[in-house]
Amino acid sequence: MKIQDKKQIQYWEQYRKNLKNFSPTDNLSFGELSANRKALEKDVIAWCKYFFPAYATSDFAPFHKKFLKRITSNMEYYEVLSWSRELAKSTLTMFAVLFLTLTGKKRNVLLASNSLDNAIRLLEPFRANLDSNSRIIQYYGEQASLGHWESGEFITKNGVSFRALGAGQSPRGSRNENVRPDIIICDDFDTDEDCRNPETIKKKWNWFEQALYATRSINKPLTVIFCGNIIAKDCCITRAGAVADNWDIVNIRDRNGNSSWAKNSEEHIDRVLSKISSRSAQQEYFNNPLAEGEVFKELYFEKIPPLKRFKFLVNYADPGTTNKATKNSSTKAICQIGFLDGKFYIIDLRVAHVGNKEFVSWFYDLCEGVPQQVQVYNYIENNSLQDPFFEQVIAPLFNELGKTRGIISLVGDTRKKPDKFQRIEGNLQPLNASGKLVFNADKQDNEHFQRAKEQFLLVAPSMKAPADLPDCVEGGVWIVKQKLHSLQDSAIKIGRRQENKKRI
Repeated sequence: MKIQDKKQIQYWEQYRKNLKNFSPTDNLSFGELSANRKALEKDVIAWCKYFFPAYATSDFAPFHKKFLKRITSNMEYYEVLSWSRELAKSTLTMFAVLFLTLTGKKRNVLLASNSLDNAIRLLEPFRANLDSNSRIIQYYGEQASLGHWESGEFITKNGVSFRALGAGQSPRGSRNENVRPDIIICDDFDTDEDCRNPETIKKKWNWFEQALYATRSINKPLTVIFCGNIIAKDCCITRAGAVADNWDIVNIRDRNGNSSWAKNSEEHIDRVLSKISSRSAQQEYFNNPLAEGEVFKELYFEKIPPLKRFKFLVNYADPGTTNKATKNSSTKAICQIGFLDGKFYIIDLRVAHVGNKEFVSWFYDLCEGVPQQVQVYNYIENNSLQDPFFEQVIAPLFNELGKTRGIISLVGDTRKKPDKFQRIEGNLQPLNASGKLVFNADKQDNEHFQRAKEQFLLVAPSMKAPADLPDCVEGGVWIVKQKLHSLQDSAIKIGRRQENKKRI
């Protein structure tokens, strides 16, 4: 036996031991057990909490409860769970399937994944609970059957069969006596590599529809549960979601920016998201696969000319509207832009989740090192939604900081802006494509510039990824253009006055 196999066996033996320890039984008579079982089976939430104490250590979220009630009350049902990582979609699926099989509603379960090994791994907790969960054994009897209790394919003493399948493997012969599969689970079915090849996705989806789904009986109810995040615009999950009776999409945070499940604290979410890129966070925790380079293929970095050569510089900032320095808050951004020889130079910038006081200090940081003969104009976005915030929060902070770092003249940009994506694409993409939008090469490894690059490359029509810095740069470029037009219009032309030879 291979060392890896021995370790796997040891792992599952310990897993079973822990299940027994975490599912203690009660000293009850047969009549009491029967009455308790009937009462529990009327309430699937209570049933899951009682039979799986090792798993249900946190209260169920509302979306957990709704799923359990949907899937256990509709025998002919097609459900897709696109719950973020850490929202227990595989665990809740196991709860629901064991409820349906132990209560006699279903008898033939197929679990498919991207490979046979992965399918066996995902099916093993089902088998472990059936043979080692003391409460299940007390209420429903011994489940393990001699000769039919192997990893990847087993049949309980009550005649319920379970089988693991890898994508593409033939599911033919999956009958349990005269019962065709009445539960099909697809878990972890898509892979990143598969999603890069449309033909692979097409092939896997055809296998699901033509081989796996077709194992069902036409006149008997079937439960289908697809578990998986949306990791690409075209993947098996999105195809399943398009035909499902219900496609439940739940992100790590809800629409209000709060944790979707109390088990995951805001601090824990902040910690996790702070260590990965926006692209990865959007895909894995927000069901938002982003393709880089849809609008901006790349950014151009060059050496910035000496600042004294610029006629003026513009510092343009987006303050956001919160004072939270967390991933739950909006990003604050500022950029310093100069125009020279037909190019817009992004000399310096900041983009991060910071509090208002640090945001205000960015203006002073960007003004440091600018030659005195170069005029710096400081602008801050101040639309109708931000006006009270600007007057009541930002302005007082400038007054406070001005006592120690000097007075900065600040102008609010009250422009009524068009749609964000249209502005960014229409005003910046042509500049970028022609090499006229240039970023400071000396700072391209700076964390703020790296964050800016990521935001630019993820700009897309849906605008689901953070785009505060591109939005900020668009505002700054617009101001620079207005200044340039103003300088041209105010230029005084000096020449010889033409003599009027006409006489009255």
